Amino acid sequence: MASRPVSNHSLADLLAEAAFDRSHAAFARQVNRAAAREHGLILKYDGASVYWWLRGRHPEQPGPELIARVLGARLHRQVSVAELGFTGRDTDRDALAFPVTVPEAVETAAGLWRRFGQRDAPASTAPFVTAAAAEAGWRWHFDPPDTSVARTAGRNVTAQDVTALRDCFEQFLDLDRRHGGGHARTFLADFLTRDVAPLLRGSYTDPVGRDLFSIAAELTGVAGFMSYDISQQGAAQRSFIQALRLSKASGDRTYGAHILANLATQAVYLRLPGEAVRLARAATDGAGRRPTPTVAARLLSSQATAHAVAGDLRGFQAAIGKAADALDRADGTGPSWARYFSSAHLAGSAMRSLLDLGRPGEALTHQNQVMNLPSGNVRTRALHTALTATALAQAGHIDAAAHRALEALALAQRIRSRRAQDRISLLAAALTPHRDIAEVGDFLDQAGTDLPRPR
Repeated sequence: MASRPVSNHSLADLLAEAAFDRSHAAFARQVNRAAAREHGLILKYDGASVYWWLRGRHPEQPGPELIARVLGARLHRQVSVAELGFTGRDTDRDALAFPVTVPEAVETAAGLWRRFGQRDAPASTAPFVTAAAAEAGWRWHFDPPDTSVARTAGRNVTAQDVTALRDCFEQFLDLDRRHGGGHARTFLADFLTRDVAPLLRGSYTDPVGRDLFSIAAELTGVAGFMSYDISQQGAAQRSFIQALRLSKASGDRTYGAHILANLATQAVYLRLPGEAVRLARAATDGAGRRPTPTVAARLLSSQATAHAVAGDLRGFQAAIGKAADALDRADGTGPSWARYFSSAHLAGSAMRSLLDLGRPGEALTHQNQVMNLPSGNVRTRALHTALTATALAQAGHIDAAAHRALEALALAQRIRSRRAQDRISLLAAALTPHRDIAEVGDFLDQAGTDLPRPR
């Protein structure tokens, strides 16, 4: 196959100046080493990667920053990312960044959605970058608000268009809860690309535009949660950051706070306690003066789990107590995205936190409440059943734990969720010393082979 012509002449000139023009593989190795040294990331760039960068492809962050740093070290001067030639409307903008302007936010989100719809795209293997969430949260909180999002180009967008998107949002939420994040994310990505992106590029008044950005943020948040559920953590982080930016354009502080709480929950899952606490506090502080009781309870529950993974018993107790008080005041009002949060979800947060704090006996005081869930929420039922079985096992109630473990496994087999698989693995570890008990042996034998792999 004939070689394609170079289109990124800026990068080509820098490589030539740094004497890397005939040693692309060596240059890629230098970038990989910088990633490991500075970010603790394992990247696998090679000579072919450089070939495609020179022909228009753009690496995800922190790739451009690392490339600039390696070239700067070689040239003994500062090289900025802007000098690398990774620019242009049709390129995939860095979804880790918090876009400055509304048009940038639209194109960055659209590029991310498009990559999600491509099975071989780098979005599914993008690295999680610890500092990115905190920077986005800071920008969301302190950047000036968008004075207007009105636009006068493309097809006319109406309130009816926004209502139709909201109906679709509810359907995607239901699919996620019934079947797990691995079931419908590709469908959601296609919907975002084909239906939502053209509307964002259309013509609308400021009020309609705010509502449009609000539902676009919520749909992007669902895409992020689906990615988190199947443990594509870099993709999830990028979705949450772009959902945060879209929510800022909408003017909806409470949904932005919810996204920050999701980022805190992701940090809990990844065992990053400091990051989790900072993000959870930013969520509660940034929600505005008077969030509805349900929103307040949801945000405080995230703060409670963050304190627990950090080993802070008092912080956990204070936050979970405030969350319970807020939920007691809930009257069914508030944004639709928050109405899922119930006493069962709060009990699940408390149970998980108490296990993190090494208190399985106290965790079991929530075992009845965690199962008080709607029938359609299969994933949460699977997660809570596995959580209860783990608490029973750690508290020494092995027969009861084994019985619940088989229930949890049956539920986990119905969904495509890496989180559910991880809960089953933790449960198996707790029960392995008791393999000689028949029901435990049955569970361990099945758990080793029967779980589906997320896609």
